[in-house]
Amino acid sequence: MLEELQLRNYAQNTIRHYLRAVEDFARHFHCSPDRLGPRHIREYQAELFKKRKLSANSVGQHLAALRFFYIKTLRRTWSLADTPYPKKTRHLPTILSREEVAQLLHAARTPGERIVLMTLYASGARNAELTHLKVSDIDSQRMVVHIRGGKGRKDRDVMLSPKLLAALRAHWRYYHRKSSTWLFPSNFRKDRPIDTKTVWYACQKAAQRAGLQKRVYPHLLRHCFATHLYEAGADLRAIQVLLGHEDLKDTLLYVHLAIQRLNSTASPLDSLTLNDKPPDEN
Repeated sequence: MLEELQLRNYAQNTIRHYLRAVEDFARHFHCSPDRLGPRHIREYQAELFKKRKLSANSVGQHLAALRFFYIKTLRRTWSLADTPYPKKTRHLPTILSREEVAQLLHAARTPGERIVLMTLYASGARNAELTHLKVSDIDSQRMVVHIRGGKGRKDRDVMLSPKLLAALRAHWRYYHRKSSTWLFPSNFRKDRPIDTKTVWYACQKAAQRAGLQKRVYPHLLRHCFATHLYEAGADLRAIQVLLGHEDLKDTLLYVHLAIQRLNSTASPLDSLTLNDKPPDEN
């Protein structure tokens, strides 16, 4: 299965999740997965929903891994009628205001963690994309950040904030990290980038220190980046390109999240001329 995933150039995160899902499936039945069939898949799907209480999206990811295993690795048929995909649910994330983002950045435990959070918010990069940024990806001549090998193995450019550039230069001079090719090298091995878990930890600790009651995680700063751009008047198509979305419908999420635009839109009720007297006085 690993060979099949690598031949198709699947992303490392996808490979890891798919292998773990099939391993979990086999462990559940204490049996090699090539000896299991549709009946077992249905039973496993029910287990994920009823006992483990996983979301429909998570169950769908497990099924996608099993489908790949049976179709591509074992060369067997897969019946959607026998193992239907659960209908996806989509919840709107809770967005931080600009003031809350500033509080989060100020509350970072170290200058290093602060610059990591600043880069997440200023670029809209995903966690994995951020950790794999190289020094050469910061293009101060064109004022862009080159994000390489993003979701779907696609490259894209995003704007380079002058404020972020100044902070990165100061950070780089302070730590004398010219020997590393990574923008954010690991504290343990300079030839490797920081781990995504390190970024998660930085987000959580900064949120606690800032006293924020909202759940804060790296991807939330990507949502804040896009939402605040849209509230400031940025075009949806431009935001789509900056985020690297293949489909514009994924970018439409930020229309629902843009509170400032929603609040500035008048209700049609306000355009009506109504008699303000109570009904019993007419």
